[in-house]
Amino acid sequence: MAAPTSDPARASIPLIAIDQAIAHVLGETRALPAQTVTIDEALGRVLATDVRAAGDVPPFACSAMDGYALLAGPSGRRLQVAGESRAGTPAGHALRDGEAIRVSTGAAIPAGADAVIPQEDVDRDGDGPPDDAPAVIVTRQDSPAGAHVRGAGEDMRAGTVVLRAGRRLGPLQLGAAVAAGTGTVAVARRPRVAVLCTGDELRAPGEPLRPGEIHNSNAPMLTGLSAGAGAETAPAGRLPDDRHATIDGIAAAIDAGDVVIITGGVSVGPHDHVKPALSALGVRELFWSVALQPGKPTWFGVAGDGTLVFGLPGNPVSAVVTFSLFVAPALAAMQGAPAPAPPHPTAVLGAELARNPRREQAVRVSLSEGPGGATALPTGAQGSHILSSLLAADALGMIPMGDGVVAAGDEITLRALAR
Repeated sequence: MAAPTSDPARASIPLIAIDQAIAHVLGETRALPAQTVTIDEALGRVLATDVRAAGDVPPFACSAMDGYALLAGPSGRRLQVAGESRAGTPAGHALRDGEAIRVSTGAAIPAGADAVIPQEDVDRDGDGPPDDAPAVIVTRQDSPAGAHVRGAGEDMRAGTVVLRAGRRLGPLQLGAAVAAGTGTVAVARRPRVAVLCTGDELRAPGEPLRPGEIHNSNAPMLTGLSAGAGAETAPAGRLPDDRHATIDGIAAAIDAGDVVIITGGVSVGPHDHVKPALSALGVRELFWSVALQPGKPTWFGVAGDGTLVFGLPGNPVSAVVTFSLFVAPALAAMQGAPAPAPPHPTAVLGAELARNPRREQAVRVSLSEGPGGATALPTGAQGSHILSSLLAADALGMIPMGDGVVAAGDEITLRALAR
């Protein structure tokens, strides 16, 4: 993570607005092809086509209670128990007048029955074991038509859309797909993401530090955030502060990935080799330097094969903020998913904040709910090196550039924070 320079040429670079930068990224992002996977492989994937119910769910009228299937009628009836309908083993004959058929939860309603009375609402005639069906029952409650009966197709009707394309499949969605009769789903291929961290000062987690060295916190954060966004990732690579090694490392990452994320080394200091390496590799630059705090020295370009290349700042908070704003929407678009959204589009600021005259600020905020909506409170010190500012954050509170302050009680826009 090479130190920034005070070169006047660097200071004079025009800054691109955040929304313009996002538009550049999404304008170069292409959807990945679909592939068919089994339900067991589909967790976290994004649907490429709609899932429709193959048949009615439930496929037959069934009981919502353990009890007795019968004809609708008043309490006080004495009914002969004429059999049993169990889950997976329906009753063998149709119900006749004066009869009841014992039924289990989820079991098919016998032909001729139109209601179920729970077992606790009948008196047993006989002294057999509680688990045995009595020969006769006497009802103690009225049984209106449809009582405790789940109708066929009550949950899903055959042919209806159960899950729309673009939906990320969590455990609940997988359950719904299976209930709908689905065994395989068409999903977008996972984006392949390669993460590269630059700097001779970086050391592996837990490794003893010598003077001037730091632990490489960006590596697990960015690979983890990428995986959480649905990508395939390998352990992050490390690039030393060497021009030729930087070129070779980036070239290999471009060959292997749909997206390359490089942290640090994107400035113009004597040990910042990323921009010259990208130029040498023919990566087309779309923007460099965003009107954003933290995250000003962000670079984006596209390799000849369409691989997206992001040069993110080396400071860990800046890396997470710029991943959230620029990389996460690209990963979502590649999979046909909507861009990540914050818990609320706006919130009331809970504390006064000074504006930056030239850059929009992405403040890490925690959100609290109140009668009037959400309130956003900064999570302590907001320096780009204060990694702990991310831990309690629910979103990014966007403070417009300009003079003066944004007062407590003013409404601000929120953006999603990758987590």
